[in-house]
Amino acid sequence: MSRTVPAQPAAKNAPLGRVVFISAAAAMGGFLFGYDSAVINGAVTGIQKHFHVGSGETAFVVAIALLGSAAGAVAAGWLADHLGRVRTMWLAALLFAISGVGSMFPPSIQVLALWRVLGGIAIGIASVIAPTYIAEVAPTAYRGRLASFQQMAIVLGITVSQLVNYALNQAAGGESTNHLAGIQAWQWMLGAETVPALVYGVMTLRIPESPRHLIATGREAEARTVLREVEGPAVDLDARVTEIRTVLHSAHKPRLPDLLGGRFGLLPIVWVGIGASVFQQFVGINVIFYYSSVLWQSVGINESNSLLISISTSIVNVIGTVIAMLLVDRIGRKPLALAGSVGMALSLGTAAWAFSYRTGTGTTATLPSLQGTVALVAAHVFVLCFAFSWGVVVWVLLGEMFPNKIRALALSVAASAQWLANWAITVSFPDLADWNLSATYVIYACFALLSIPFVAFCIKETRGKALEEMG
Repeated sequence: MSRTVPAQPAAKNAPLGRVVFISAAAAMGGFLFGYDSAVINGAVTGIQKHFHVGSGETAFVVAIALLGSAAGAVAAGWLADHLGRVRTMWLAALLFAISGVGSMFPPSIQVLALWRVLGGIAIGIASVIAPTYIAEVAPTAYRGRLASFQQMAIVLGITVSQLVNYALNQAAGGESTNHLAGIQAWQWMLGAETVPALVYGVMTLRIPESPRHLIATGREAEARTVLREVEGPAVDLDARVTEIRTVLHSAHKPRLPDLLGGRFGLLPIVWVGIGASVFQQFVGINVIFYYSSVLWQSVGINESNSLLISISTSIVNVIGTVIAMLLVDRIGRKPLALAGSVGMALSLGTAAWAFSYRTGTGTTATLPSLQGTVALVAAHVFVLCFAFSWGVVVWVLLGEMFPNKIRALALSVAASAQWLANWAITVSFPDLADWNLSATYVIYACFALLSIPFVAFCIKETRGKALEEMG
């Protein structure tokens, strides 16, 4: 009999309001993750004009943060195990705030790149610590929906960043290099994240440490308090503590050799996590969020209207994420991923067809009216399909799919692979788009197609299973 059965009564009697607050506070790191990742979209044009750089240097500055994210994701597992989940969140909040202030006043594009790396490290830490913490705190019955808070926070961060970018752009007269209070609009765009970073830091002071980390560090009395707080008075504390302690004590501290094994070096489950992370990025989703202003300007749309399109795709992203949150615990992770893969393949193929009609280059490039409309609709459908599937499912799976003894470390490795894949797509897009925008989208469509058999044959459903059952 599955061990999820005795856990259900406690979950049903859990103080859901408190659990929701705890999960939302942790997911605030996801908000900053989304904000910091996407805010560069509105600032790209201003950075190019201010520093007089081309697409190559622009791609470098946009993508360099992702290398920092990969490093932050690698470090997050170690930090989470040694500092604790909550202190690691506080550290990420501090790095976000410092990066925001530094990015606001860069004397050169090289210095801006360094501040972007620091922000990227914070993003990498947040990308790992939030799903780890939420998965460890959330009652089993609500874990999928609560883990979805991370992705919801990410898409809200993206949306808010685009709204702030548009508002600042309009306040500056439609040009991101115009001044507001003596500072160019693009500088305000990059510096505004300091405010949510401070909010995140304050919220981390009001949430408890993960009971699994507390038990792992010998603080069982505190763990019992937290378990009662998040699972309700009906929880059998002795049974829960014994279950967690047994799993934790049956393993040693995870090290990289613990991930090794199998035919291709790493354990099969780790490869699955890496594969899911890579596919999530290789469909080109972050081209929309990092470069959409440049993308739409490259087919004849002005800067202000391209930022409006960025807002609309961000809103569609939120809608899709809400759909995923409603369905992830009802129909499961795997069906959502399959449906999203099919939808992304079709919409990306349609966008590739539309972009094939682009004529001209640079500021003279245009699309015929019909193909321009099709491209806009296809881009929004693509974002919707990603948001209700891979956007949420991958982060939920990464927080659930690994055995307890390697979860934090394996999640760090998978998240690092995700950031490296994100970097590869981000750094290559400007040159690929200059070469052939339509062919670039054909490549993304092919990866969406390949993700279908990957999900069908490699992903195992985790809905309704306790974390202690993963193995």
